[in-house]
Amino acid sequence: MLFLGVDAGGSKTHALLADENGRVLGKGRGGNGNHQTAFERAKESIDDACSQALREAGAAKEQVDFAYFGLAGADREPDYAILRPMIASLGYERHAIACDTLIAMRAGTRRSCGAVIISGTGFNAAARNAMGEELQYGGFGYLFGDGHDGSGAGLAIQAFRTAIRASEGRERPTLLTELVPRRLGYTSIQAMYEDALFHGKRPPAELAKVIFEAAGQGDAVAARILREAGVEHGSAVVALIKRLGMENEEFDVVLAGSVLVKGASPHLAEAIGETVRQAAPRAAAVKLTADPVAGAVMSAMDSSGMPVTEAADTALRKLSF
Repeated sequence: MLFLGVDAGGSKTHALLADENGRVLGKGRGGNGNHQTAFERAKESIDDACSQALREAGAAKEQVDFAYFGLAGADREPDYAILRPMIASLGYERHAIACDTLIAMRAGTRRSCGAVIISGTGFNAAARNAMGEELQYGGFGYLFGDGHDGSGAGLAIQAFRTAIRASEGRERPTLLTELVPRRLGYTSIQAMYEDALFHGKRPPAELAKVIFEAAGQGDAVAARILREAGVEHGSAVVALIKRLGMENEEFDVVLAGSVLVKGASPHLAEAIGETVRQAAPRAAAVKLTADPVAGAVMSAMDSSGMPVTEAADTALRKLSF
């Protein structure tokens, strides 16, 4: 049997063709696969990546038993109204589509159900219960209900403003007053402040790293910022867990995205785990270590009714793109 998994994001698209044993038969790569930013290009990127994987395997579309598409931008019903016909036009008879958050979840757990929090430049979350019901949290920003933003962009702003507040005596002393301007190439807080005020300079998302650096050195203010962000992340996924009736289920909450996977101090992840366990005591927070496209292939197997064996699971988690 042949299973096709696709991970289509805003900068790249990966396609993977594997058999029921998890043996990789073909890989494909494409560009922007997000219909929200480039509809025609997204379709071409996805089609090209899939075609590459098929050619490498020497297989035809008609031989694919199930194709599963994890798509960035598959956030709301209006998105699906666009994506259903777009993906159907690619010619895979048996297929399914979902937000790319859900294939990241599947790649991080041995179960077909669970929850996921993705925190990179941006932030979102999703969950699927044992009955296959799914919900996701868009992460569209403060105006749309988000609280303390623990994404890379949000933490960068927190680092910037906290350094200023501490320099003015409105915050406890913190290493951020030294680390933030230094990381941004300024000799002082004042020079940084004035450049932002008069020239519109804004902190880059990579500035989030200094919060983890400071917290790793025992800075109480930085640690507090990370814990607050963790509570907000945890609260977002808890809302989904409760709406799906998962409080008494055993499942994993997969932590994905550069902020959660590469963050050097444990405060953020620990706060997420503590917040989730208050609502779902049998849930466990785990970091994603596999490529999300492996989760797309596993989801294709799940959707077809083919059990993902331990051997197939192990093989798919070892792949690298």
